[in-house]
Amino acid sequence: MLKVENLHAFYGKSHVLHGVHFDVQPGEIVALLGRNGSGRSTTAKAIMGMVDCTGTVDWKGQQALGRKPYEIAHLGIGYVPENRDIFPKLTVHQNLMLGQKRANQKARWSFDDMYEMFPRLKERQHTEAGVLSGGEQQMLTLCRTLMGDPDLIIIDEPTEGLAPKIVELVAEYLKKLKDRGVSVLLIEQKLTIAMAISDRALVMGHGSIVFQGTPESLRADAYTRKEWLEV
Repeated sequence: MLKVENLHAFYGKSHVLHGVHFDVQPGEIVALLGRNGSGRSTTAKAIMGMVDCTGTVDWKGQQALGRKPYEIAHLGIGYVPENRDIFPKLTVHQNLMLGQKRANQKARWSFDDMYEMFPRLKERQHTEAGVLSGGEQQMLTLCRTLMGDPDLIIIDEPTEGLAPKIVELVAEYLKKLKDRGVSVLLIEQKLTIAMAISDRALVMGHGSIVFQGTPESLRADAYTRKEWLEV
């Protein structure tokens, strides 16, 4: 589905990604792990056409590199950034409407689906998004992205700053995405949640992939965890 090969990314003269390579298969949750500054968020932005980069980002046989972010989104790749990017003066329902797939196209997700998964959003659907709690804003951003009906969703640090109960809710939500055929590239600091719900784990260090394997093989690899993950 998604195949990234020899991906290099730059911020001005700063060379951030160095030949990144990995793939995400249909209906798969892949965790992209690493310390802050390892290049995880830049990888997401590179796939979405938001930074200068070279290499190959193959999406269902098409080269996505060089396209504008909205064109990549229309191809079927959704992106939930770390900063959430809700529209604070619009209501919850209006935020969801902005993410909605074009009216002449059939989508697998509806407003009812979003409100069923997150009843709190239904309760607050007429509330301005700017007054929601951090957890509620995270739910809203995830749901708004889903309304575009992506086949792959890239989620950057979805549990950052959330209470433990909300973290558990987000984990259940991500598993529901897989159950409905949506692949997930999960960028996450919390190893516990990432290892519990992912099919494969990637570890980044200094702008490169330094490990690829199952969560079980990563648990057994004490050197990789100590060298590239543990603080």
